Amino acid sequence: MTPGLPPIGAEIPCSRLAVNVPMQIEGTLLTADFRGGIKHRVDVNPDNPTDSVRLRTVGHRMSAELPDGGTLTIEQNDVDTDAPSTLTLTQKFPPAYELREVTSFTLVVERGEEEPLILVTKQPMVLLAKLTQFPPRGDLYQLEKPVELVHPDDPAKVMAVIEKFPVKVGGL
Repeated sequence: MTPGLPPIGAEIPCSRLAVNVPMQIEGTLLTADFRGGIKHRVDVNPDNPTDSVRLRTVGHRMSAELPDGGTLTIEQNDVDTDAPSTLTLTQKFPPAYELREVTSFTLVVERGEEEPLILVTKQPMVLLAKLTQFPPRGDLYQLEKPVELVHPDDPAKVMAVIEKFPVKVGGL
């Protein structure tokens, strides 16, 4: 194991806060403040075992209140089997890291008495961050590109788009 990288097998929980997230749901533009957390399990990265690790997502949930009293809930789709997220040590002293977090999730939109709208990511959400420590302590992650969400039974029709997802992670 390289000094500076978390130990293989460690589980690392991180709080998350994403404020003023712009998104469109069924053509309606809104902003929401998401709160919650994520937990990663550290795995060997066979592509670069000396300078990076893979981060397997073993828990991810965030929620937001809508202005009309409804709620939005983001929750990990399934167990992360292929662990595409990576943490790379780019500089040993002072430590510098590049994080690429890849997450598929379900978004549940609940509005009053209506049936909940359940959507899934068309492609995984990719968040990028340059860090000076891991686990992060209030560091900002940025969305690589907008995330399209579709109905599970109609993956061709985009029902919602998360335009940006500026999320502060850890130390909150």
